[in-house]
Amino acid sequence: MPPFFDQTRPAEASQHNGFSGNRLDRLSEARDETSLATAAADPRARYLLFAAERALIAVNGQVGEAAFERPVAERLGLIADTLVLLGEDAGGPRLAGLVDGQRDLPETIKAIDLRSLAIQGLLKTADLGAIAQARSMLAWHGSHQYCARCGAPTQMCGGGARRDCPACSAQHFPRVDPVAIMLAIEGTRCVLGRQARFAPGMYSALAGFIEPGETIEGAVRREIREEAGIDIGQVRYHSSQPWPFVSSLMIGCHCEALTRELSPDEGELEDCRWFERDEVRAMIAGSHRDGLIAPPQMTIASQLIGAFADWNG
Repeated sequence: MPPFFDQTRPAEASQHNGFSGNRLDRLSEARDETSLATAAADPRARYLLFAAERALIAVNGQVGEAAFERPVAERLGLIADTLVLLGEDAGGPRLAGLVDGQRDLPETIKAIDLRSLAIQGLLKTADLGAIAQARSMLAWHGSHQYCARCGAPTQMCGGGARRDCPACSAQHFPRVDPVAIMLAIEGTRCVLGRQARFAPGMYSALAGFIEPGETIEGAVRREIREEAGIDIGQVRYHSSQPWPFVSSLMIGCHCEALTRELSPDEGELEDCRWFERDEVRAMIAGSHRDGLIAPPQMTIASQLIGAFADWNG
């Protein structure tokens, strides 16, 4: 077994991953059918707004603000029947809603995609986490207007905590899709791959959805076998990351490679190969001789790769 797996890992590594800083009290067990109206009537309420998949951000220099007062939200085209209650913090209730995307925005307000928000660091950590929750919740409600059991229209309940079907009494709850993302390690090298859609020169950890009836460890072993063709022994959890595209939970692991010969899935990967740790460090530093780079720092892939690069073994 490689010495890497003997090290002690710092606790709460997830806090370093983008979208992971949500501090809202979701009030999950305290909601009823008056919760949304009560929150909206609170003068302290603030609204996180989206034009389709882009968050509306008030930009002032290098600082952004994602929470708007109700009058501002209405001027920006708030569609009231899309509102969901996210929860509350010390400042009061926080709600999310869609706006009319056909309206022109003031110069000080920009519609920004969430990847760019996270990479640019425009928002505070807690605000970025709340924006991720808002994006996932609004997308789920938009795609679950009809009952999966009988096809009848559903109704939002519990301030957005679920949707109920009045025709067949089915209750539908927001879903989260678990994804295993893993870095296979053998001695002082690791496996990285790239897809054609990646930024030029970028290599990353491999990943795939966890299937029904599968453990995280089982998913790691299966995905590495399918995508890279190598066998995996020990699997060690590292951290997790909410990934609001649309609503995944990335579960990051390091894993022990038992075999060395790669057989990449060419339908999934453009390239896949072993990287020595010094080469990985150069990719992170942006000094790789061939211009290869690691994923953006806000990603869990970056943290998995960085933990391996920083390992003192």
